[in-house]
Amino acid sequence: MDDLAARQAERVDDLAARQAELVAALVAGGPVPPGFAPAPLAAARTALLRKRAGEVARHWPLLAASLGADWTATFAGWAAGRPTQGSLRDGWDLARALRDRGTLPPLGAEELALREAGARYDGRRPPRPRRLPSLGRAGGAVAVQVAGRVRLLRPARRAA
Repeated sequence: MDDLAARQAERVDDLAARQAELVAALVAGGPVPPGFAPAPLAAARTALLRKRAGEVARHWPLLAASLGADWTATFAGWAAGRPTQGSLRDGWDLARALRDRGTLPPLGAEELALREAGARYDGRRPPRPRRLPSLGRAGGAVAVQVAGRVRLLRPARRAA
């Protein structure tokens, strides 16, 4: 009986490891696991990135709208090698990455400034509401949070 239990535990561990490899290949840019055809796996990865982009767009509508037709490709390019941290955090991290590259559109900058003023997010832990007055800035946009209310003081610069 001990030998049977050991074999079953080994099979469970092997299955768990294979499942983890598959998940990593689908959502975190991992290599194609043995026994899987690359083309269908790539199609599934693309579909999951599109779905993830849609979920992030629901949390970051101005960012997604400001990128327009480029939204899905921009998000997929950024997210391809990153496991999800949740839609809110993925959008926040993408907006910061675009800001750092100087490619954050004005509407996205305003949305990021509002988020930065209203919540504290360090990129590692989930965002937490700010309690003290604070400012958020991105792409020329300035937002202020006082007593739990967040207001945009200055919109982002628009291209002339």
